[in-house]
Amino acid sequence: MKQIVNKKYAEVFTNKKVRYVILLGGRGAGRSTVISQYLLASLVSPDYMRSAIMRAVHSDIRHSSWKEIRDRISEQDIEKNLTIRENEMGINYGANSIQAHGFRASSSSYSAKLKSLASYNVVWIEEAEEVGEDEFKTLDDTLRTKKGNIVIFLTLNPPSKSHWIIRRWFDLENAYEEDGSLIKGFYKPKLKKEVNDVLFINTSYLDNKANLDAHTLKRYEEYKNSDPSYYYQKIKGLVPDTVRGKIYSGWKIIDEIPHEARLVSRGLDFGWFPDPVGLVNIYYYNGGYVLDQLAYGTEIKNQTLAEIIQNDGQRALTYADSAEPKSIQEIKDYGIDIVGVEKGKDSVSYGIKVVSGQRISVTRRSKDIWEAYECYAWDEDKDGNPKGKPNHYKSDLMDAVRYGLVSIIDGGTDPDRREKEEIQVLVNRDDFRKQQARRFMV
Repeated sequence: MKQIVNKKYAEVFTNKKVRYVILLGGRGAGRSTVISQYLLASLVSPDYMRSAIMRAVHSDIRHSSWKEIRDRISEQDIEKNLTIRENEMGINYGANSIQAHGFRASSSSYSAKLKSLASYNVVWIEEAEEVGEDEFKTLDDTLRTKKGNIVIFLTLNPPSKSHWIIRRWFDLENAYEEDGSLIKGFYKPKLKKEVNDVLFINTSYLDNKANLDAHTLKRYEEYKNSDPSYYYQKIKGLVPDTVRGKIYSGWKIIDEIPHEARLVSRGLDFGWFPDPVGLVNIYYYNGGYVLDQLAYGTEIKNQTLAEIIQNDGQRALTYADSAEPKSIQEIKDYGIDIVGVEKGKDSVSYGIKVVSGQRISVTRRSKDIWEAYECYAWDEDKDGNPKGKPNHYKSDLMDAVRYGLVSIIDGGTDPDRREKEEIQVLVNRDDFRKQQARRFMV
């Protein structure tokens, strides 16, 4: 089998000393092509090779990395030598194999069986910026076979500078135009000096021009004038200061909760693994709201959440994701005042509008809330067009904030129903009058 490999990526095949290979850059650079070439070559080699092709959501693999591998097989005309299981996206050549695995079964699934990958030695994570840090750590800790060299390929467009991939492995340098002028708001990634287990190759379409048609090259260059932020990030492969399509702006960090602030609600977004739980205290203060993180992480049990709320020592109604009525009831059984939020067709976009209209501060200790705020963005298609819904990445705490804020702000979803729910849980309580007075002061 002979494959023509872009010389820019030659070290992908020759460097056997690193655990991580990061191919980061702009569109049209041929990253997916070269990794699919590597996997196919490894599949038919005599060496041990058990490979996983992965994305954040399993169903997204079929039209991306799976298609790339099928294209390479067609180019080499070796399908007759392989056992291909199209439905489950798996390939075998003798004892060697390639198998599709998603970190999540779907965009709303909390389940993942990453521990089943212990015997795998080659992993390709495409669109790696969509994968959370905890998900990656779990995968990384799972890979431990001695039968073959372990290597994890991460292919991605540059995420914002606050993304965990950038923070973990890279320093950022100023980026410049060819004439020497500074490109404001964008940076060139460079491996940290202390990193010695990573092969990093930074590429753009300019490194793959021989494989691109004239129309594509012209279209890429036109983005520089028509959509500069898309051009510098998605085409040139530079790291942006802020995420594209950032949903919220103007939030501030404060050192601590002001003494005069009063707790008005809590927001809770359920999760397990890989999606984390997010629990947020929401305070009203001087015409705005203060967010303070109570809990964030994976595999946090409902009993633990109830204990965290009880130990907080402040009474407020918790507004939670209504998609998990069993969890809501379990927490309620521990004596917590909790209700499910109303979720309709346009509840997310409506809630975002409500939250966007508020003056919001975040306590300094609430680092996960702030990171979620920095990363929370509208989802885009491959051409940078918005899909009209938020990207799932780091959305959990922002969902919790939305549940808690929209439910207490005048004009929230179905306010009549909300009032009945609050009265129902607060009735016969000694502080009912005080709670009512506070609610109407908001």
